[in-house]
Amino acid sequence: MSARPATMLERAAKGTAAFEAAVHRLTDPGFTRPSYLPGWSRAHVLAHVARNADALVNLLTWARTGVETPMYASGDQRAREIEEGARRTAEELRAELRAADSRLAEELAALPDECWAATVRTARGRAVPASQVPWMRAREVWVHAVDLNIDASFDDVPHDVCAALVDDVAASFQGRPDCPSVRLWSEDGAHTWLLGDSAGAEPVVVSGDLPSLAAYVTGRPVPGPLYPSGGEFLPKLPAWL
Repeated sequence: MSARPATMLERAAKGTAAFEAAVHRLTDPGFTRPSYLPGWSRAHVLAHVARNADALVNLLTWARTGVETPMYASGDQRAREIEEGARRTAEELRAELRAADSRLAEELAALPDECWAATVRTARGRAVPASQVPWMRAREVWVHAVDLNIDASFDDVPHDVCAALVDDVAASFQGRPDCPSVRLWSEDGAHTWLLGDSAGAEPVVVSGDLPSLAAYVTGRPVPGPLYPSGGEFLPKLPAWL
């Protein structure tokens, strides 16, 4: 893919605006309150999202120069920077987020068309084209806007982003023995996905709207009802990312 990934760039820009708007609604004392992520305050989430922007700038630098530039020097460095960031003042964190978002936006806008096809590696070591970087940012900001535990839910995430999120999770869960066999159906009938290892097991069919399905597969609070087949309990899925 050599052309600019326009749709993904738009999703990343809208998600960034949504995340920044959520942060703007936070009072300074609210930064220390718990997020939806275990052991993390809202300040941790904010510090993580800012550092992720810089990590993705590293991947764009790699794509542009051909010089291997990992997202993070190490997992320890990543964790340390998040902890250090979470201890900063609310004003400092807001400023860091705006600056990191601006750096990433500038790099995305400036990347030459021919560089989008360059191969880079995610923090988990997966080789992907640079054209995936905008989607990596889009899912980060949309999901973590919910994780801030303020007033946003997956009902606020655009349906096309919800569908893309389920696409992403379904691909990572496919064939995994630790994932129960689940078939997801969107209530509009336009989307279906198979999770887990279906060999020798009849999948539990789970239906619902796209925001609720996306929240379910990413392990976030589900905004609407989900309906497992046969009145069964909703299968527990493994952690995503």
